[in-house]
Amino acid sequence: MAVRKKRLPRCKYSQEEMVEIFSRFRQQRPEPKGELNHSNPFTLVVAVALSAQATDVGVNKATLKLFKVADTPEKMVALGEDKIRDYIKTIGLYRNKAKNVFALSRMLIEDFDSIVPQDRDTLTKLPGVGRKTANVVVSMAFGQPTIAVDTHILRIGNRIGMAPAKTPDDVEAILEKNIPEEFLYHAHHWLILHGRYTCKARKPECEACIIADICKSKEKSCDIPMAVVLLPEQQF
Repeated sequence: MAVRKKRLPRCKYSQEEMVEIFSRFRQQRPEPKGELNHSNPFTLVVAVALSAQATDVGVNKATLKLFKVADTPEKMVALGEDKIRDYIKTIGLYRNKAKNVFALSRMLIEDFDSIVPQDRDTLTKLPGVGRKTANVVVSMAFGQPTIAVDTHILRIGNRIGMAPAKTPDDVEAILEKNIPEEFLYHAHHWLILHGRYTCKARKPECEACIIADICKSKEKSCDIPMAVVLLPEQQF
């Protein structure tokens, strides 16, 4: 018996509108970067795992000292769970995160010759590494186009109707289906930064939004006939 494919909600934008939206994002931020500090794939895995329910600023503050003494799986295991916990105790859920960082470091040594896997499904086998973390790692470390759905993208997907779905997996699937391929590699960074600095959770800054004239959000607080792309010195 054939399994019926799940029917996903529809993106509210035409392909022409999606091209225009992401063209503006690209003009505003030609080379968007993630804001978690890291020096190699291993430190990226650790930083992203630590960022769950924590701010990038807070994670960077904690890892500044941690990565100076432990930037490889071997050094992290040698440091030990208790000392890892001391370095990251300013981050939410730090006890469980320290346990996961120690365990994933040991697994990398024992099962992967200390090399971070480039496959998303394999990455999710590491302790504390979910699909979002794996998507970020394969994108930023290995150049694979993925959509890492965090709270910003989940909110924006629903607020503006680009991916009106309840779960991160469904939002990811809708975005991957509808974002034109030429924009897919940077798309999750553009959306995250848009949510962090413009389409904010409490009150979206529609007057500063470069896609306000295209946006289909019911929460839109203003009508802007023509969006203005920020100049480089205005970018975040």
